[in-house]
Amino acid sequence: MSNNQPDLSAYAGRWVALYGTQVTGVGETPEAAQQMARHSRPKERFVLRFVDDLSGEPLPLSPLLTQLRPLLQTQSQPIYLVGGAVRDALLGRVSHDLDFVVPTNAIKLAFQVADALGVPAYVLDKERDTGRVMLSEANTSLDFARFRGSDLAADLRDRDITINAMALPATAQTSAGLIDLHGGQADLASGQIRTIHERSLLDDPVRSLRAVRLAHSLDFNLTPETETAVRAAASHLNQISAERIREELVKLLETAVPHRAIADLANLGLLAEILPDIVALTPLEQSAPHHEPVLAHTLSVLRWLTLVEEIIEPQRKTSASSAHSAVKKILEPYAPKIQAMWQEEVDGGVNGRTVLRLGGLFHDVGKAHTQTVEDDGRIRFLEHEKVGAELTGRVLRRLTFSNEAIDHVKKIVAGHMRPLHLANSGGKLSRRAVFRFFRATGASGVDIALLSLADHLATYNGTGPDPRWQALLRVVASLCHHYFERHEETVAPPPLVDGRTLMQALALEPGPEVGRLLRLIQEAQAAGEVDTAVAAIEFARACHK
Repeated sequence: MSNNQPDLSAYAGRWVALYGTQVTGVGETPEAAQQMARHSRPKERFVLRFVDDLSGEPLPLSPLLTQLRPLLQTQSQPIYLVGGAVRDALLGRVSHDLDFVVPTNAIKLAFQVADALGVPAYVLDKERDTGRVMLSEANTSLDFARFRGSDLAADLRDRDITINAMALPATAQTSAGLIDLHGGQADLASGQIRTIHERSLLDDPVRSLRAVRLAHSLDFNLTPETETAVRAAASHLNQISAERIREELVKLLETAVPHRAIADLANLGLLAEILPDIVALTPLEQSAPHHEPVLAHTLSVLRWLTLVEEIIEPQRKTSASSAHSAVKKILEPYAPKIQAMWQEEVDGGVNGRTVLRLGGLFHDVGKAHTQTVEDDGRIRFLEHEKVGAELTGRVLRRLTFSNEAIDHVKKIVAGHMRPLHLANSGGKLSRRAVFRFFRATGASGVDIALLSLADHLATYNGTGPDPRWQALLRVVASLCHHYFERHEETVAPPPLVDGRTLMQALALEPGPEVGRLLRLIQEAQAAGEVDTAVAAIEFARACHK
């Protein structure tokens, strides 16, 4: 071959040990090749290389692997790609998160790879010899870890489910090099989530959440034995850090069917361990027009919320219905801007769409603490949104969400009834009402408007009475119009005067009255009642008197 590279095609599908360009050992495993090489050259350093069998099925793998192949082919120990990246490649998908295992010196390899890519590397766990390379712009991470056990077989056996317990030599490009000791490929073909052994989930209980998440991400089924193992692991989730539980909860909510994922958590006993305040909603009955108890309604809201998302994200599969057509008509003009909002990350790595789904999950959490039954049997939940917002904050803080994420979700919960109240008030939405809505809700106001559509659709299991539905559509359309098209006019008008100017004009002393007058000016400006500094000062003078 060119560039002084030896022709290794005769060894396709096997490992070779190279001394320079000379093949000094060959074997079905790297250990066998190394042993043969050491027999003839006991004191030399060898390069271990897997020779890919190009007759195998080509796999869709990250371009990073092609970029790193020259470096990985110079190592004196085997390097394996494992876990989700292998599973996804067999499913025809390219994974952006790559996990590698090696017999030793994993952190050292991580830093070598980072140097080759010109990006940072980090030590994740010095004791377990685990390092990470981050490519933030590509939203990609590469993890390098020492074997969990004495060899690759022990490492794979220590994993959670069969479809995650397959490996591939890191330089391989086809399925011919696949190492599948636990029937993972067969389970991929049959759509099964199967544990490797009876303690697979008990050894790390957070795997029970992951099993449910993967079932819904891949549209697979848990085997009966896996369901039993998930139930057995549920009571051990209290041993798991809040950060790891938060990470799995977020990934569950990011699936295409968050309502089904949360329902499965409840049915398998997991939700009671991680979100007991949500489980407490299960038996709560509601009066008409609601047709479901509170938890069932919450799951329906998440289901309808995905329909709203489908309209805003046209690349996703959409369903045809009267609700779909009506919502599409009012939201389609703003879809690109809403998508951009959802793609933005808040502190803690949670994006805007996940924040909205968290708002949907928690929007009625306050009902467990506010339910009353009147003499005529009507069930009420007065101020449940206020109580729910505070409870949501405590729960998310316990799960170590960032302050920014908590603030957004709390505002969604606290404000989720506002569009419904505006719709019930009748008439055209005034500029002053729009200003007051966004003054209370801030950047969360658009999410609240979208959630109100899902809340209404879940309440009636469809559009319900046409006058109510049309009124809500008009409110949501108006709120979106003002936020995206008339933001500086009605949502956040630029100040006409500042506090110093106002104090000089009205001979005011510093104090809360100045702030009150500035707020009144801004509201009048948003309502179209003042539009100059002179008019603003005269308006403030009248308000002060």
